[in-house]
Amino acid sequence: MPVRKADAVWNGTLREGTGRVSLESGAFEGKYSFGSRFESEPGTNPEELVGAAHAGCFSMALSAALGEAGHDPLEVATTARVHLEKTDDGFAVTRIELVSRAKVPGIDRDTFMTFAEDAKQGCPISKLLTGAEISLQIELEN
Repeated sequence: MPVRKADAVWNGTLREGTGRVSLESGAFEGKYSFGSRFESEPGTNPEELVGAAHAGCFSMALSAALGEAGHDPLEVATTARVHLEKTDDGFAVTRIELVSRAKVPGIDRDTFMTFAEDAKQGCPISKLLTGAEISLQIELEN
């Protein structure tokens, strides 16, 4: 399987600095800042990017599971609401709400909900967010 890559560069202090994130594929590049993360200024932020990854992963996992069972979906549209909150240990993503709407002909609600719960638990980004080994390779330039 391919290894995917994204880059981020931050210049300056936390409050006055600015950064850029970019995807290896070239599909996205955007600015981020203290204001875009903790206030309502224009730009992206890490939580928004995690939300996009989670919504996309869940939608694909649900579509795959439904299709494999003979319930071909016409559409699965998901929004991920990522909550960044101040806790006793500093800032943390405290929860993610997946809100999904699907068009699946001929499936009853209970059967669909079983597939949706399985997709929520089984998509790779959901698994990552429950805990993953994170390695660090760092280089300091003086």
